[in-house]
Amino acid sequence: MTASPALPARPAGASPVASAPLTVRPVRGRADTAAFAALPRALHRGDPYRVPPARSDQRSLIDRRRNPFFEVGTAQLFLARRGRKTVGRIAAAVDSRYQALHDARGGLFGLFECADDPEAASALFDAAAGWLRERGLETMLGPLGFSVHDECGVLVEGFDGPPTVMMPYNPAYYPALYAACGLAKAKDLLSWRVPVPPGGEPPGAAARAARWAADAPDVRLRHLDPCRREADLAVVRDIYTDAWSGNYASVPMTGREFSHAMDRLRPLVRPELVWFAEVRGEPVAFTFWLPDVNQALHAVRDTPLGQSLGRPLGWLRTARAVRRIDRARVILTGVRAAHRARGLTAALLAEAQRSAFRLGYTESEFSWLLEDNRDANRYARAFGGVLHRRHRLYRRDLADGSGLRPAAPVSPPASSTPLPTAVPAPAAPHVPGARR
Repeated sequence: MTASPALPARPAGASPVASAPLTVRPVRGRADTAAFAALPRALHRGDPYRVPPARSDQRSLIDRRRNPFFEVGTAQLFLARRGRKTVGRIAAAVDSRYQALHDARGGLFGLFECADDPEAASALFDAAAGWLRERGLETMLGPLGFSVHDECGVLVEGFDGPPTVMMPYNPAYYPALYAACGLAKAKDLLSWRVPVPPGGEPPGAAARAARWAADAPDVRLRHLDPCRREADLAVVRDIYTDAWSGNYASVPMTGREFSHAMDRLRPLVRPELVWFAEVRGEPVAFTFWLPDVNQALHAVRDTPLGQSLGRPLGWLRTARAVRRIDRARVILTGVRAAHRARGLTAALLAEAQRSAFRLGYTESEFSWLLEDNRDANRYARAFGGVLHRRHRLYRRDLADGSGLRPAAPVSPPASSTPLPTAVPAPAAPHVPGARR
């Protein structure tokens, strides 16, 4: 992993404006909503590695009518200002599925962005904690947005380049802000950079495991069929729900949530990079890779085209125009629980890697993987991966008010304000061993 001895220069907008009074208030009305959506681009302008979200994307993320999360959960957005300048934002969320499956007294937080201003950061976290505490909750976990299907974690190691598609990026001062505000590590999420070798053939042990699984007489491997794309994507959701059952902080996606996510990803999907394993004709496993469109978006981030992009079609046009995409990201890999001893993951990854080579990709990123998912990380190593980035989920106890730092007046929370569902962040695949 790159420890990044030389971190990117701190953006000019990250300096605190300590002379102005600090206020933190719930988002109310169109002006606040616009300020919330515009903050990431304004705050981190000048960071050489940023891939800023498009304005239209940010607006749609906080539109209750377009975000299916609000059919099952509730949330509140907050803005921090010094005088008239917006210096930070945060979201607090309650998901009944997370509470039923993981922590009955747990809330979530996410969408945190802040200048290098410890007082503002503390006030934002306190506002989110207070909103959750008023609802009887005792802990908060994040940054998750709403669930592990959204972008997850704070980048804490590997500040040496732009993020891959659907992975979060933040300035190097963020971990210190989290620590100063009383948040502690909950779990690390690992990213592995994997070279695509000549011919796409995996190294020895991985190749042997792949052949062993693929040669089983009842196993058939195939890629996504463009003529039955929607049916195949429905298979992805079905296996995904089974494979992630019980995973850390994971909740089942509703049909509307999955459709919403796929609507954004569909123009980026390459059928040759989505592979299925069937056992006696029944799909039981898949791997889902995406071209790293962030390579193209980073190249045009400050142009009028880059600033106007927000729809997947715009992403794809940019990628084609710039012709700089030579990396794919392994965002999802899942195996039904009943078939995890068959080594199907190795076979699927090998086929997708061969396809990646034929399409001209030179490397892939396996991300993210839970730090304690031994089998998943073992596969990343077996395919020649190098650990190069680490994101972190944080937790804060709320029951006793610990860690709270009264720093700024916080207006009483308004009625819940919509939060975004972006794209499905990669949940850590349960990867089985190569032996039966």
